[in-house]
Amino acid sequence: MKKIYRRKQQMKNKFKLSETAFQLDGRMPLSQAIPLGLQHVLAMFVGNLTPLLIITGACGLVGGEFADLQLSLLQNAMLIAGVVTLIQLFSIGPVGGKVPIIMGTSSGFIGVFNSVAATMGGGVLAYGAIMGASIIGGLFETVLGFFLKPLRRFFPAVVTGTVVLSIGLSLISVGINSFGGGNNAADFGSMENLLLALFVLVVILFFKHWTKGFLSSSSILFGIIAGYIAAIIMGLVLPRTGITADGVEYTKAWVLNWDKVKDASWFAIPQLMPVKPVFDVRAILPVLIMFIVTAVETVGDISGVMEGGLGREATDKELSGGVMCDGLGSSLAAVFGVLPNTSFSQNVGLVAMTKVVNRFALATGAIFLILCGLCPKLAALVSIMPQSVLGGAAVMMFSSIVISGIQLITKEPLSARNLSIVSVALGVGYGMGANPGILANAPQLLQLVFGGSGIVPAAMVAILLNIILPKEK
Repeated sequence: MKKIYRRKQQMKNKFKLSETAFQLDGRMPLSQAIPLGLQHVLAMFVGNLTPLLIITGACGLVGGEFADLQLSLLQNAMLIAGVVTLIQLFSIGPVGGKVPIIMGTSSGFIGVFNSVAATMGGGVLAYGAIMGASIIGGLFETVLGFFLKPLRRFFPAVVTGTVVLSIGLSLISVGINSFGGGNNAADFGSMENLLLALFVLVVILFFKHWTKGFLSSSSILFGIIAGYIAAIIMGLVLPRTGITADGVEYTKAWVLNWDKVKDASWFAIPQLMPVKPVFDVRAILPVLIMFIVTAVETVGDISGVMEGGLGREATDKELSGGVMCDGLGSSLAAVFGVLPNTSFSQNVGLVAMTKVVNRFALATGAIFLILCGLCPKLAALVSIMPQSVLGGAAVMMFSSIVISGIQLITKEPLSARNLSIVSVALGVGYGMGANPGILANAPQLLQLVFGGSGIVPAAMVAILLNIILPKEK
C-alpha cells in the first residue's frame, strides 16, 4: 500500500505546476517551461506571418521571381519575433519592460500599409517605402517611450482598459473566422471545420477545468496537439477535396500539407536587408501616426497582462521600457525586411487565462521562434496548422482579453465621467473602425489612420475625452 501511495504522490508531483510559473522571476523546470513557452508560439505563429503575407501580396511580391524573397521575409519574421521577445523579457539597458509579453509582427498596420502600397503602385519600391517608414516610425516610438513617464497621466486605467477592451473585441472576430476555417477557405463554415474547432475548444476546457497544475496551465498546447491528431485521423477517413458551386475542385482547409514540411530545408541563414529601404513622405506620415497609436496599444497590452496575470497595475518603468522595445524592435525588423514588431495581444489573452507569467517559460518560446527562423522545416511544421484548430483556441484566449479590459476599467469607480469615456470611445471610435465604409468620403489621411482597425479610433477618442472632460471632485 505504501508503494502504491508513494507512486501516486510521484505522479501527482510530476504534473504539479511549479510555483515559479506564477512569478515573473525564478527558474522553472525545463520539462514544464518548454511546453508553456511552446503554446505561446503556437498561439501566435500564424498571426505573426499573416500580415507579411497580406502586405507582400498587396505589393505584388508573390510567386515567380519573388518566391524566394517572400520565403526569406517569412523566415526573418520568426527570427526577429524571437529576438525582440527576449529583449522585452529581459531588457537591454532601458529598452525592454521585463514583462511577460510575446512580440510579433503587428496586424494593426495592415490597413495603413495596404493604402501605402496602393498609393505607390505596389512593387519592390512600395515595400521599400514601407520599410523606410517603419525604421523612422520605430525610432519615433522609442523616443516616445523614453518620455512616457510625464505622459503617463494621459493613460489612466479607464483609457488603457478601453484600449485593451477594444483590442479584445477586434480579435474575437478574427478568432471566429479561424474557427470556421479561415475567411479565404473554400469550405469556410463547413461542419468539418466547425466540429474540429469545437473539439479543440472542448479539449482545452477539459484540461483547464478537470485537471490541475501543469496539465491545466498547458491546456492550449494540449488542445492544439489534439487538433493536429484529429486532422490526421480526418484525413484518413474523410474526402480531402471538395467541389465549389462553379465545379472547381479545392483542398479542404483542415487538411495538413505535409509536402510543405518535406520540401522545407533544415537550416538557412537569415538575409540582412533583403529589400532596400526607401524614404518617401507619402509612407512616412501615416505610418508615424500609426506608431503613436501602437504605443497606446502597447501600454494597454502591458497593463492588461500585468492586471490579468499578476493582479496589479504596470509601473512607469515597465511601460516605458516596453514601448521603447516596441519601437526599436520595429526598426530592427524593418532592417531585416519585416513589418513592425509589437506586443502580441493574442498572448496577452493566454497569460490572462493561464496566469503563467514566468519570463523563463516565455523565453523558451522565444528561443523556439529563433530556431524556426534558422530551421525552415520546424517552421513549416507549425505553419501547416489548420485555421480551425487555431480558432478553437483563439475564441477563448481573445475573450480573456475583453475580461482584462473590463477589469482595468472597473479598477476605479465607474463614475459618470469614466462611463462617458468608455461609452463614446467604444460606440463612436470602435464603431467607426469596425465599419470603415463610413469614412469613404473622408480625407485619405483619416482613412489611412482610422479605417484599418477599431483599436485606433477607440484609443484616440478615449485619450481625447480623458483630456477635455472635467474631472469630478
